[in-house]
Amino acid sequence: MPELPRRIWSDDDWKRIQLGYAARGMDEKWNVFAEGEVVFLHRSWTGRGTFAATFAPVEGGGWRIDSAVVERDAERYRGTDDAYDCAMLELVISAIVLGEPATDLRTKLVELTHREPGSDAPAGLIQHSALGLRSDS
Repeated sequence: MPELPRRIWSDDDWKRIQLGYAARGMDEKWNVFAEGEVVFLHRSWTGRGTFAATFAPVEGGGWRIDSAVVERDAERYRGTDDAYDCAMLELVISAIVLGEPATDLRTKLVELTHREPGSDAPAGLIQHSALGLRSDS
């Protein structure tokens, strides 16, 4: 991925990210798991991998995404916008795995979606379609 999230996750965040997240119902869209320093984001219904992000420690503490790949087979993932993919990757980790409100990222995702011609869906529909609903939110 040419665009990567700039966020630095704390050491505590990294420990939680490594634990991953398993969808607990039909309305949840993501399964996330880590193998070493690589975090995989798979769609829960299909099991297909969408993102793989390699984390690296930051001098002085914390972790950042050092590199990432995204699925580009149009039959498996419709994304083709680098900024959208960057926002989605960070949003799934922040909102789904860490359970953060991630309001700014949610807003950014909606704005990026609305850039596409013919996309005027309400913000809530866009977010549900992309992220699903956590059963504890």
